[in-house]
Amino acid sequence: MTRLSVNINKVATLRNARGENNPDVVRFALDCEAFGAQGITVHPRPDERHIRRSDVAALKEVIATEFNIEGYPSEDFLQLVERTHPAQATLVPDAPGQLTSDSGWDVVANADMLRQICRRLHSAGVRTSIFVAADPAQVRAAAEVGADRVELYTKPYADLYPTDPARAIAPFIEAAAEAARCGIGLNAGHDLSLQNLAYFHRNIPNLDEVSIGHALICDALYLGIRQTIAEYLDCLR
Repeated sequence: MTRLSVNINKVATLRNARGENNPDVVRFALDCEAFGAQGITVHPRPDERHIRRSDVAALKEVIATEFNIEGYPSEDFLQLVERTHPAQATLVPDAPGQLTSDSGWDVVANADMLRQICRRLHSAGVRTSIFVAADPAQVRAAAEVGADRVELYTKPYADLYPTDPARAIAPFIEAAAEAARCGIGLNAGHDLSLQNLAYFHRNIPNLDEVSIGHALICDALYLGIRQTIAEYLDCLR
């Protein structure tokens, strides 16, 4: 079964709006695990506008499922990963002030840097995943620099899915097949939702993990987090 990792950044955004500890990010993560989520994802940014570095340390102490830290591989980020030892670090090409991820890496152009980072994280015992577009050449390049997995950037799929699901999924099928040929794992994330996740999952049989935050937290406003996680898990069965 494809694993569901819940990105809890939006919970931290809500907490930070009042400057106190409500909602409690750690408690929310533990509840997500209790309700069936198989992982927790955080994306700490330099300005700490949602997840803080102190949250990362606190979460590492209590999370029993898979902990995934994603972010741009600055020296500060890499040191945070090395101190925390999550199960997985996902490398994204975001600029420091970027609102949200909007593209994958050009792994070919950044091969030397990414190769060194993969080696460094492997030395720390951390699985590495590189965020890429649904492009077989980028998937292949990620395997060549030593990544354990790629995470496919799925916003293009989500945008096209309502009008042409078959065309939306086609490049992702090709990229997934290339990951299988290269012998690396496959994750996916960005704008996956209850509306488009089941179709994506049915067509990508080697999908290891999806990381979902914004849509899942929005759904939880109406359904509650327990029911929301149950419905996302149903999409992955």
